Amino acid sequence: MTEQNQPTFDPNEIGLHSLSPAPGSRKSRKRVGRGEGSGLGKTSGRGQKGYGSRSGSKERKRFEGGQMPTHMRLRKLRGPHMKKSMPFEPFRTHTQSVNLFDLEKRFEAGSEVTPETLVAAGLATRKGIDVKLLGNGSLSKKLTVRVHGASKSAREAVEAAGGTVELIGATNADASE
Repeated sequence: MTEQNQPTFDPNEIGLHSLSPAPGSRKSRKRVGRGEGSGLGKTSGRGQKGYGSRSGSKERKRFEGGQMPTHMRLRKLRGPHMKKSMPFEPFRTHTQSVNLFDLEKRFEAGSEVTPETLVAAGLATRKGIDVKLLGNGSLSKKLTVRVHGASKSAREAVEAAGGTVELIGATNADASE
């Protein structure tokens, strides 16, 4: 470094006694209601009238500007068992789904697929809930499938592969659908 670039200060003047915050980093607090000359007199920076000018007013997180709040717009569930007693959506079913591609991966040709074998294979994990076979994927193995429900496309795919679908606890009217 040349002598022109050297800082010009006296080493004796630097110390804890000369420390100060950076200029503009510290602000003095607002002193509201101390007269018009302060710039924050009369209404103390709250403006004229309205909810924000009142004492005790807070910005509520759930406040939506006066429109109907979300928690009042949503549908309510009634009954002793909430979701079970009154469906939230028109097509809610209480079944767990198993797809054709799952059967293709986990079962050998000629085997029997029941809710118990599905549990053993790790496909039907929720206890006490009916199992429904859905038609995602393809099936190339002949399987005997015994489940509580099956979609039309799943039933057709199993029968096309040479297998059969039997519904557990179904009446003749249910089996024809």
